Amino acid sequence: MIIDAAHYQAGTREPEPFELDGALARDRRSGSFSWIGLYEPEEAEFEAVRIEYDLHELAVEDAVKAHQRPKLEPYDDTLFVVLKPAIYNDELEVVEFGEIHLFINDYFAVVVRHRRSSQLVDVRRSLERDVETLRLGPGSVLHAITEHVLDNYLVVLDGLEVDIAEVEADVFAESDVVPTERIYRLLRQVIGFSQAAVPLTEPLDRLARESFVGIHPDLREYFRDTHDLLVRVIDRIHTLRQLLTSILEANLTQVTVRQNNDMRKISAWVAIAAVPTLLAGVWGMNFESMPELTWTVGYPLAILLMASISAFLYRRFKASGWL
Repeated sequence: MIIDAAHYQAGTREPEPFELDGALARDRRSGSFSWIGLYEPEEAEFEAVRIEYDLHELAVEDAVKAHQRPKLEPYDDTLFVVLKPAIYNDELEVVEFGEIHLFINDYFAVVVRHRRSSQLVDVRRSLERDVETLRLGPGSVLHAITEHVLDNYLVVLDGLEVDIAEVEADVFAESDVVPTERIYRLLRQVIGFSQAAVPLTEPLDRLARESFVGIHPDLREYFRDTHDLLVRVIDRIHTLRQLLTSILEANLTQVTVRQNNDMRKISAWVAIAAVPTLLAGVWGMNFESMPELTWTVGYPLAILLMASISAFLYRRFKASGWL
């Protein structure tokens, strides 16, 4: 459904209600442009927008069905851009992704959002206060939304870094906590985050260097700055991925060491228990020919022998670090 729509003349929002029918012709006559925001529209609902602005059917299909990677594709006189906004659910330690599909032309910016992580209310309000930038046309809408997406990427990175620091402390702490599952879950989130951010590098690089319909030449510097921000984001993502891989390897090493220690302890106690078991088994046969059966001190002597050998083994295992 259409969340918000308006005409913008010389960087200022026009007060009259927006009418979709004839909007393109009106903007061409007046030199204004339209900014239409839609949230998860149905095909039938989006059809009126497609017809009014003559949007390419392949791009419309992508925008309605979503599940696209970040990309930039020119279609005749319209530029189609896909972004993957993200927010971090700190409670679940999950990066939640949305999708933003933008159709940019000299006379319109049609923005299609999917999922709650793609909210843009603050972006529109902020850009409407920046008349000089909004005066540059629909391309300013694309830049503002892209910058908003990357700013949220930084927030996601901050959240991931906090949780990764916690799990790193757990690995090297003197405790029985084994955070393998948490490490792997965070690693999967970082990999998914990388898959959303890295493909955006090429579209932003092109926007900073090439000419496109609806993108004012003065905006190239803005996109160049945004591209630099994305590069820094990707560097941080790669750093977190390497760090988590190292933490996972260290955790597996710690688990192996703990298992070896446990096996040594078990082996030591088995060895200690084997001595009295062996001796008790021998004396338990009760053969008449065994002289110790007739001794008065035979039984206490057997107990003392078992205890002495067990105590000797215990001290040896304790000294060697097995117990």
